[in-house]
Amino acid sequence: MNCLKIKYFFLFWIFIFLFYRLEAQVLPAGNPMLEENIRRNQLIDSTEQKASFLLRPISGNYDFLNRLFPEFLAKIPAVEIYALPLTAISQMNTKRPYGWGDYGMIPSRGGQQYISSGLFIKYKFIHLQLQPDLVLAQNKAYQGFSREFRDGIQAARFIFWNFGDYPERFGSAGYSKFSLGQSKLSAQFGAFEAGISTQNLWWGPGQWNALTFSNNAQGFPHLSLNTTKPAKTFLGNFEGQLIMGRIEESGLKPSQHADLNDRFFTDFTGDWKYVNGITVSYSPKWIPGLFLGFSRTFQQYRERMGDGFRDYFPILDPFQKESIFENGNTVEFDGAGRDQTATLFFRWVIPKHHTEFYAEFGRRDHAFNWRDAILTPEHARAYLMGFSKLIPLSKENQYVQLRGEMTHQQESINRYIRYRGLGGGISWHTHTRARGFANYGQPLGVGIGVGSNVQTLELAIVENFNKYGILLERLENQQDFYYRAFGQQKEHKPWVDLSLGFLFDHRWDNLLLSSKVQLIHGRNYQWQLDPSSTPDFPKGENLFSVHSQVSLVYLWGGGK
Repeated sequence: MNCLKIKYFFLFWIFIFLFYRLEAQVLPAGNPMLEENIRRNQLIDSTEQKASFLLRPISGNYDFLNRLFPEFLAKIPAVEIYALPLTAISQMNTKRPYGWGDYGMIPSRGGQQYISSGLFIKYKFIHLQLQPDLVLAQNKAYQGFSREFRDGIQAARFIFWNFGDYPERFGSAGYSKFSLGQSKLSAQFGAFEAGISTQNLWWGPGQWNALTFSNNAQGFPHLSLNTTKPAKTFLGNFEGQLIMGRIEESGLKPSQHADLNDRFFTDFTGDWKYVNGITVSYSPKWIPGLFLGFSRTFQQYRERMGDGFRDYFPILDPFQKESIFENGNTVEFDGAGRDQTATLFFRWVIPKHHTEFYAEFGRRDHAFNWRDAILTPEHARAYLMGFSKLIPLSKENQYVQLRGEMTHQQESINRYIRYRGLGGGISWHTHTRARGFANYGQPLGVGIGVGSNVQTLELAIVENFNKYGILLERLENQQDFYYRAFGQQKEHKPWVDLSLGFLFDHRWDNLLLSSKVQLIHGRNYQWQLDPSSTPDFPKGENLFSVHSQVSLVYLWGGGK
């Protein structure tokens, strides 16, 4: 069956070569090099401020995309056909999984390959984008969570696995997945569009992560009503999207040890989940370069849903939990298993200083009322913040690029007030009934791991598409689990990955290459102790590994 899928994919790919002289103005969310280049140009040119980067993918209704992808060179009467860029991503992890934000490539050890391309067809106001993708992975076994921990620690680990859908390994053999990828069928009217899509969405300003939707998991089928460019009003520009979608369980047990799964894991129901979401962003006409926005999403198992209007549009429900009380409690509401996430975000671009700042703040639980929201804003929260800065060099179009981002999902100290004991609650992208905010076992937003935090800093020399630099990254793994299981002792230390990366991006005419090699020092890997450790002189087990990735993008016909 997998061989048949691969055969059809490559037949489709060969068909695309027949249209190699046709192009289109399309930019999938998180596309290697292309998105970074366009975002960087906004820091240089004050006329490039239309795209907020709060709602992605970016459509073709922008001047900078018209320059990147020239006009099509062939036309059937009344029908325009374009070839979409060919994207190929190769990845290698030597000893353990590492990396995120890669269009449904799985966390795995060994080699992995992603390939995507397709056609864009336009007939009047009807647009069809057919852009499937293929993922192939060795998916080797690796040293995961140990079976040697006592039962109390195993139970704590399975709390997050049972309230999520994030397996250590995607099956017991090689992995292959063919999907519709970044495909879409839509009707466009001015600045607005309605359609059905499997594209990855990206809501919010993040460069490496997003609290709600990013390109970390395989895209999910959804109906969408959205803008394709900013809608101009006398107050400023607005962008927005309303979605109704379907996400799937992985069906996989989380641990690589079958006996632990048998003892502690709660099996999936086999049902799918309904997702309803909305995001709106606003750019005031009086403050150029400032973009403000919010998002709200709900997920719920279909078997728990009703068929009324509010069942399909829970985003219209009040934010305060007291408004849904019945007979003095929320037992009936909680039994329906709705999982809510709400975020606020901003991005401020200052071309005069070649700088941008951005931040996003989210909550995954209703506040009881507005007083509760104001007094304890840190409850059930996650946040990210970041910046980019360009420093001009003597050579024209050459800059020093400094950019960074931190993402924090770990529960706040508020957990000791809200919950009994010292264990805390659950984490971002988890829920007691709706389980993980995930599609086929991968988080839809933050891909660094449940309850994890990450800080990323990049320093590079950039010139147009070319980049040479280094990347420093610090990843605190599964912090909510750690403090639930180990927080009140001194022997087991937090598992922290420290990495140094080397970056090389280059453009040769139509071919774009983006590459990185990260050297990762895993301190206290999987919270395990070194064989020489003693209670009086504890020593964690460390693991050195290498993560490498090469992304190739081929522009049919080339850009400028």
